[in-house]
Amino acid sequence: MGWNMIVSPLGTARFPVPLEWGVPPGVEAVPAARRMVMAIVRDWGVPLPPDALQDVELCASEVIANALVHTAERCVVTVRRRAGRLRVEVADGSVVLPRQERDAESCGGRGLLLVEALAHAWGWQPVGAGKVVWFEFLESRESPCPTRGWGTAYGLRALPEAA
Repeated sequence: MGWNMIVSPLGTARFPVPLEWGVPPGVEAVPAARRMVMAIVRDWGVPLPPDALQDVELCASEVIANALVHTAERCVVTVRRRAGRLRVEVADGSVVLPRQERDAESCGGRGLLLVEALAHAWGWQPVGAGKVVWFEFLESRESPCPTRGWGTAYGLRALPEAA
């Protein structure tokens, strides 16, 4: 199917090395990519309550599907864990930035609204000839924080990486 996994030996038990792989073009690749994200999250033992795990799965599906549908090209998914945050990034080769606004009568195009509602933070940034769309969940074994449903969007910038 054309999957490529890149793994670096530099990681720790607390902050494993980010995992990155290419997803072939076509929406039929979305379920396998989503399962890969969730397998990594479970293998790393990321402390998230069950409903937050479902939210990660839905956000991953939406962001990966957006990249594949709107570019008709391969995308690259990266999963990383840093400083109490789980971050999923999806890079594609399109310079067209994601849009949240949709006509109320439209049948589709609400994926990023879901991501904004479910993730603790999300955003995008231009990278090379394309862009990266990302979302983050704060690690916690507790029930979702009271701000759940009020995700913060960061356009054209990313949260600073923790040292």
